[in-house]
Formats: sequence, structure tokens, C-alpha cells
Amino acid sequence: LGRSDIVGKPMALLLMHANATVTICHSKTRNLPEVVRRADIVVAAMGKAGFVEADWIKPGAAVIDVGTNRVTDAKEAERLFRNFLERLENFRTKGSALVGDVYPDAMNTAGALTPVPGGVGPMTIAMLMSNTVKAARLRRASPKFSLTQSSAIAR
Repeated sequence: LGRSDIVGKPMALLLMHANATVTICHSKTRNLPEVVRRADIVVAAMGKAGFVEADWIKPGAAVIDVGTNRVTDAKEAERLFRNFLERLENFRTKGSALVGDVYPDAMNTAGALTPVPGGVGPMTIAMLMSNTVKAARLRRASPKFSLTQSSAIAR
């Protein structure tokens, strides 16, 4: 869910490269709940707090919530956290909450659901660090790129 150049399109390409059958949807996709209900894996990256309702999720589906939305409206927080009293109390104390694109109740339907906060973000940072180390090793091993050139660029 989502067609951005940052998450939606690259994720679709990665999944297709792994031979997955991918359907790209957005907030205006016709019959969106029915389309989502057929998915074994849902990647939500739309930038809309709690947009994906729990009854859109196929029982047992894996749901990866990439959304990071700051909610500051009390009515919106009550809608999202009506069954999560601790999160609602935290919202009332802080005056805001970070939520994903998937309605929190979806955890009762999904086989797995990444939490927001604390789900995709830490994994993104870990992979960024891993890829940085990998790039440094490849750069060091490259015969075209000497250590002198590398330190000149770093300055």
C-alpha cells in the first residue's frame, strides 16, 4: 500500500525480484479493502494514521507497517487506541503519539504485525549500518580506488 519512490516502488521491485506476485495500491484504489483482504503480505506505507482497518487484513497475513504518523488530535487518538488503554493514557500524558498506517486492532487478525514505533525503524537502521560496512569493504577492495583517493574524498 503506497506508491512512493522511497518505500512503495522499491519494495514492489524487491518483492518482484524474489518472484512474488505484487499488487501496488494507493488510497484511491477502487475496492481497496477487498484487494488488501486477498494479500498474504501487506506492506503499508501510505502516511495515513490507522488507514488500514483490521477487517481489511486476511487472517494470518504478515503485515509490515512502515507508516510513521504523529497523532496530536485527541479524537483521533481515541479512535486509534480505544482498545489500547495504556497507549491512550500515554497519549494523554504526552499530548501526541507515533502510530502506523495500520489500525492497531489488526494485531488480532494478522499472523504477524510490525509495531509502530519499534518495528521497521530499528531494522532500517541496522540494514543501513550493514550496507555502509559492506560498501566500505567493497571500496577498499576495489583496485580502481586507492586509499589516498579515499582519504582525499573523506576530507
